[in-house]
Amino acid sequence: MGSKKTWIVTAAAALAAASALLAAPAQAAGVYVEIAPPAPRVEAVPQPRHGQSWVPGHWEWRRHQYVWAPGYYVAMRPGYRYAEPHWVQVGGRWSYEPGRWERAERDRDHDGVPDRFDRHPDNPHRS
Repeated sequence: MGSKKTWIVTAAAALAAASALLAAPAQAAGVYVEIAPPAPRVEAVPQPRHGQSWVPGHWEWRRHQYVWAPGYYVAMRPGYRYAEPHWVQVGGRWSYEPGRWERAERDRDHDGVPDRFDRHPDNPHRS
């Protein structure tokens, strides 16, 4: 009986430890701050990596202060572009916009109209 209870306690402790390791300190959306973020830091950008896109470092708000999050690579997704995390001033406060993937607007004939709205996206005679 004692070994079953010991096993349950050990399993619960292991599960709690594993979940703590997996929980990354990510910046939550919907953060509003009265203080403007500091100027971005200058980072040395590593050599380009095939199939990956560089996301520059940025300031995040954690525990009532700005904390620098260094740049990192993300794997590219065909048909999408990565919108970098950034701060936007809204009504006198600063709002954090986390990084996200957005559909890339393709424009094969370079007329300024995205292909999905262009009736003739391959027309070579446009200026």
